[in-house]
Amino acid sequence: MRRPVALIALTALVVAGCGDSNSPPTAGPSTVPSSSMPVEPTDQPTDEPSTPASETPPPQTPTDSPTEGCIDQKLQSLTLREQAAQLIMTGIDANGMTSAQKAVVQQKSGSVFLMGASGSLSHTRSAMSAVNTAATVKGVRPLIAADQEGGQIQRLKGPGFDRIPAATVQGTWSSSKLTAQAQVWGSQLKQAGVNVDLAPVADVVPSSLKSQNAPIGQLNREYGNTPADASRGVQAFVQGMRKAGVATSVKHFPGLGRVRGNTDFSSGVVDNVTVRGDDDLQPFADGIKAGASMVMISTVTYTKIDPKNRAIFSPTVIQGMVRGDLGWSGVVITDDVGAAAEVASVPAGARATRFVAAGGDIVINAKAGLTTTMVDALVAKAQQDKSFAAKLASSVRRVLTLKQDHGLVSCG
Repeated sequence: MRRPVALIALTALVVAGCGDSNSPPTAGPSTVPSSSMPVEPTDQPTDEPSTPASETPPPQTPTDSPTEGCIDQKLQSLTLREQAAQLIMTGIDANGMTSAQKAVVQQKSGSVFLMGASGSLSHTRSAMSAVNTAATVKGVRPLIAADQEGGQIQRLKGPGFDRIPAATVQGTWSSSKLTAQAQVWGSQLKQAGVNVDLAPVADVVPSSLKSQNAPIGQLNREYGNTPADASRGVQAFVQGMRKAGVATSVKHFPGLGRVRGNTDFSSGVVDNVTVRGDDDLQPFADGIKAGASMVMISTVTYTKIDPKNRAIFSPTVIQGMVRGDLGWSGVVITDDVGAAAEVASVPAGARATRFVAAGGDIVINAKAGLTTTMVDALVAKAQQDKSFAAKLASSVRRVLTLKQDHGLVSCG
C-alpha cells in the first residue's frame, strides 16, 4: 500500500490504508544469481506456485524459548477458524469500530489496521481500547497497525501526534537523531493503543527514476537512492520504534523502487530489472538486523526472479529469498490485497490461500467485507489439504510468537 492518506471512510473502502497507503493524505541480499534473461510474466499467477526444491528451504519454526509452551497452549486452544482469523489484518476506520467492521467482531481478526482520518491521540486511545476488546480471543489480543511513515503517508496526525517529515527528509538526519525522533513517534503510537507501524520503506529508488516511480519516488517515501543511504535510514527508524515498543515492517520486498505503476491503482505492474542477489535488497537485510518485526511483500511481478507469480504468491520470493537468503524466520506480511487493483482479478479467497501456501503469514485486507471470504477459504483449504493445514499452523505460530513478544498473549 502506498497511497498517501486521503482516506475514505471504511464503509467506502475504496482506498487501502494498510501496510501502506498511497494516496495523498487524507539480509544481506542473496548470493544466488538469477537468470539474466527477462521473461514476460503470465497475467494470472499459477494457483499453487511451485519452485525447485533447492530454492525452498524447509519451513522454519521458532527456536525453543521460555514462551514456547505458552504459544503451544494458545495454538492448541484456538479452533481452526480462529487460527485462520489470526492471519487476516482487517482495515477499520481510524476512529474506531463502525457497523462496517462486523468482520472484526464476528471473525475475531487477528490484526487490524487503521484507515481514514484520525482524531486526537486521546480519542484514538479510547477507540483502540474498544477495538482491542472486540478482537481479543482466548487471551490473544490483536495487532493494531497504522501507516505512520511521515510526509504524505501519515495516518494518525490529530492533536497529540507529531507531524512526521517525509523519508527523504528523515534520510538527511544523523542516525542518532532519526532514532531519537522515531522513538518519540513510536511512543505516541503506543500511548494511542497502536502497537505496529507498517514502516519503514526499504525500497531504493534510483535518482534517474524518481519522477517516474509512482508508488515511492513521487511521494518522497524513500530514505535514499543508494542501498547504503536507504539502509542507514531504515535501521535508525526501526531502532527508534523498537525502543518505543512498537513493531515495524520493512517493505516492500523485493523492492518497488524500479517500477512505474502503483499497484493500489494499476494492474500488471512489473519489475524487469531486480534479480535474486540484487544490491538493492541490502536495506531489507539491514532492517531485519536492526530489529524489524515483519517483512512486507509487494504485489509486483519480478520477471528475473519468478516470472509466473506476483511476489506475494511466489515461493521463490518468500521461501527462497526471505526465509532462505535473508534467514528470516519471523512474520511475513502482504501489501494490501483487499482493495489493490493489482490483485482484483484474483478471487479474494485465493489471495489468502496462495500467500500462505507460498510461505506467508498475515494478509492485509483493506476491504473488511472480504475478511469472512478469506477466513472461509483458509479453513476450507486446510480441511482439504494436510500439507496446507501444516503451513497454516506454522504461520499462526509465527504470529502468536510476535504477539507474545509484544505482550499480546495471556497464558495460564
